[in-house]
Amino acid sequence: MKNIGGAVVLFFIALFAYTKLAGPIPFTVNSVTTTKTDTFSVSGEGKVSAAPDIAVVSVGVQAQGATVKIAQDALNKNINAVSAAVKAAGVGAKDIQTSGYNINPMYDYSISSQRITGYQASSNLTIKVRAIEKANAVIDAATQAGANQVGGISFDVDDKTKAQNEARQKAVADAKSKAENAAKIAGFTLGKIINYSEDFGGAVRPIPMMAKADAGLGASPETAVEPGSNEITVTVTLSYQIQ
Repeated sequence: MKNIGGAVVLFFIALFAYTKLAGPIPFTVNSVTTTKTDTFSVSGEGKVSAAPDIAVVSVGVQAQGATVKIAQDALNKNINAVSAAVKAAGVGAKDIQTSGYNINPMYDYSISSQRITGYQASSNLTIKVRAIEKANAVIDAATQAGANQVGGISFDVDDKTKAQNEARQKAVADAKSKAENAAKIAGFTLGKIINYSEDFGGAVRPIPMMAKADAGLGASPETAVEPGSNEITVTVTLSYQIQ
């Protein structure tokens, strides 16, 4: 017992001397608090049909010549005529964009060695028609002026904000209804919404409908395309705390 008591006394004497020389011994306590939060996520969808108010038309010109210059000159003449005709049909210069310009050699493969027989030049124009009712007239004006390629036509809504907000409201209402029904059936209580995400689906494009030829002799039918309607879809995901 005397030995144990002496050891304890020596320990405290050594500890006292150390703190005098080296300072107080650092002593910290780390407190970690963990919380568990149960969450529940549900998705909802909202769809809104919107009438398109703009059309985007793609037309092109293809020309050939014995030399690069001949092919290029023919192409430039025709594409400039198409651009002028489209402007005359009511399209602004800012809404006409060149989307391709190519010149390539043409080869004769009927003999053992390749032989260049001429050159082919092509160019495309992407045309935005803001007055959608003029889309048919613009296509006709372009083809009558020399456009020998029509790449297609698509329709869109210039300002989608109103339709997107309406679709979003429907999607949120759908998600909330699903969450409330699930909570009622499963027997839990919904807390606050802790996360929100959304995704916009692509709009559905209508297929252009071409007019049939008139029965009259020599009649030239006008192009007829129907814009139909675009469907704007929003999917939202809501995450709730479960109480």
